[in-house]
Amino acid sequence: MQNVTSRLLVPSTAKKGDLIEIKSIVMHPMDSGFVKDSNGKTIPREIITLFTVAFNGAQVFKMQFAPSISSNPFVSFFVKVDRSGTFEFTWTDQDGSVYKNQAQISVT
Repeated sequence: MQNVTSRLLVPSTAKKGDLIEIKSIVMHPMDSGFVKDSNGKTIPREIITLFTVAFNGAQVFKMQFAPSISSNPFVSFFVKVDRSGTFEFTWTDQDGSVYKNQAQISVT
């Protein structure tokens, strides 16, 4: 698998009890295994199967992907924050590779 990068949009600050929007995108081809290249050869399946987000170690979001998801999947969701901490984003590839990123938030 090639180098996988991600981009996150997480507020750096929030007030206790705020509902915040988190946005993420991971750069990944998400090849379904059904597409052919210019030579007519099938491009092997290569997809991320699981995306999870934990806040201070507790899971707050989980999403399973299927081959029909487009390349570079974008995900947006909301979470309520009551304290400062770290969001840890984890993408798991079908081959077992795991890609991670983190974002901090300060809650007052």
